[in-house]
Amino acid sequence: MDRAKKPAAIPVSPIQPTPQVSISDDNSRVTANLPTGQHVDILLYGATVVSWKSANGKENLFLSSKAHLDGSKPVRGGIPLVFPLFGPPTPNHPTGNLPQHGFARTSRWEYLGKSSSESSTLPNSKGDASVKLDFGLSSSMLSDSKWDYDFNLTYSVTLSQDSLETSLVVRNTGTSNYDFHVLFHSYLAVDDINDTTVSGLEKAAFKDKMQGGKEVGPAGKPIAIESETDRIYTTAPEQTIKVLEKGKDRYELTRDMLSDVVVWNPWIEKAKGMADFEPENGYKKMICVEAGSVSAWNTLEAGDTWEGGQRIKAL
Repeated sequence: MDRAKKPAAIPVSPIQPTPQVSISDDNSRVTANLPTGQHVDILLYGATVVSWKSANGKENLFLSSKAHLDGSKPVRGGIPLVFPLFGPPTPNHPTGNLPQHGFARTSRWEYLGKSSSESSTLPNSKGDASVKLDFGLSSSMLSDSKWDYDFNLTYSVTLSQDSLETSLVVRNTGTSNYDFHVLFHSYLAVDDINDTTVSGLEKAAFKDKMQGGKEVGPAGKPIAIESETDRIYTTAPEQTIKVLEKGKDRYELTRDMLSDVVVWNPWIEKAKGMADFEPENGYKKMICVEAGSVSAWNTLEAGDTWEGGQRIKAL
């Protein structure tokens, strides 16, 4: 029997595509893809990001064709994570027995899982169009770190439609205070280093490693790479850094709790001298703009937590 007033049909919402995350068959890497085409690839060795592609397929990170991806050496390229030491070992310091740049980049991390709904701690993030991958490393996972402190690290990599975020939470789970450095050693891909400049550091003083760590005053102009460059700039975390190609914005770097920016390019001779740097003229295709806290030690008291991060926006 027909009724005069039938109940309205309940509308069915179309199924929205969601980010896809997969783990390689050999359990060595985690890959995430957004429905809009963005991609990130992370090794469990060092929790090293080795690829970040925009929706159009353009690769944003430089990775040496001779990079060791099997866990035998630190990865040359991508975004190696530096902790708890930046640079060579420091004599008469608890980090004195550690390898250069510490052990985080050469340790196997645990994949903790994914989330596509959490908002970022950094401003203007698009949490609804992103996927966050979490990785963990603790002192109990290391057989011989040569660093006698208890810690727990949570490293998060968030892929969004126009950016990649990396953040680190350091927890002191022991009874002793300790000092540490942290740095995201980002190798950014560029078309030609001769057409590349870095802005946002014009008013910042820096330590020039090419002059033995000499303190140099602000240059007052954007950075152009014309020879081997290795500098540590100190500037307020709220200062935005940009990488430009032919005068047009290519990347935008935003930092949280990280007051240092390392700018590095090996140039011709140093590139030739690195066995895992290929092609030899690859220095023309990359620039390292590295957010960190390395110009002074960060002291973390027993039971306390430290957190910092960066967002790199591809423009």
